[in-house]
Amino acid sequence: MSQAPRIAYYQLAPKSFNALLNLSNGLRRDLLGAKLVDLVLLRVSQINGCAFCIDMHWSDLIKMGEDARHLNAVAGWREAPFFTERERAALRWAELVSQIPATDPSDEAFAKLREHFSDEEIAALSFVIVTITSWNLLNVSLRNPVPAKPYAAEAA
Repeated sequence: MSQAPRIAYYQLAPKSFNALLNLSNGLRRDLLGAKLVDLVLLRVSQINGCAFCIDMHWSDLIKMGEDARHLNAVAGWREAPFFTERERAALRWAELVSQIPATDPSDEAFAKLREHFSDEEIAALSFVIVTITSWNLLNVSLRNPVPAKPYAAEAA
């Protein structure tokens, strides 16, 4: 498979690009915590195979002072001892939502999420998941390449 970019979607559809960027900038890092948001952004990007976003959010977490070993275990969070119960609940919800329509997040899964998050936080977390999924689908389908230098955190 070619890794050559297909089109520069951000230049060809600037109004839509900026609307999605504004949605990204409106994610509730203040409510959920920047680390948790970026862990979810990283995990969903791993699920969707978006190298551009994996690189960006891994880099952002490193800049926050997160341990590389911890971050390398995100895909295996169930087996790794590095994650809090709240992080585990968010990562599980991210995986369930990312698997729609192949699976449906059950009422039981939602109840477990509610053990760690308020309704407001669940709404914010769900927006994090669907927003990164949009970026992932754009970047993978249109082959937005991983930059030679790490992505600047202020742009996302």
